[in-house]
Amino acid sequence: MTNEQRHHEELIEGISKQMKVILDSSQQAIYIYLDDIHKVCNEKFSSLLGYRSPEEWAKVEDSFPAFVEPSSQETLVNAYRQAMEKFIAANIKVTWKKKSGGTVATSVVMVPIAFDDHLFALHFIS
Repeated sequence: MTNEQRHHEELIEGISKQMKVILDSSQQAIYIYLDDIHKVCNEKFSSLLGYRSPEEWAKVEDSFPAFVEPSSQETLVNAYRQAMEKFIAANIKVTWKKKSGGTVATSVVMVPIAFDDHLFALHFIS
């Protein structure tokens, strides 16, 4: 593991601890994204996509094509870019791929957040 990968692991652990009460208590599905490898979600989001646990969901490394329906990919990428480059929140429609092969249509509120001088995208899914 490189120093950067180790640092990203530490960032995900840190933001998970900081956001624990929200991740555990929210009535909405939530995930926090640093990159395709470094991400965390709550139980509601992992079960929405058919995963046994947030840990199982987080282990999927090529997550963007695995989780996002092709028709929603451009919308999600554009919202992510706006969040990271211009610090603009977005309310978008996203269709996710379930582990079983089905799909689920959702509404996503994405906001940029900072933790330890790094930007993350925080997603609330309905």
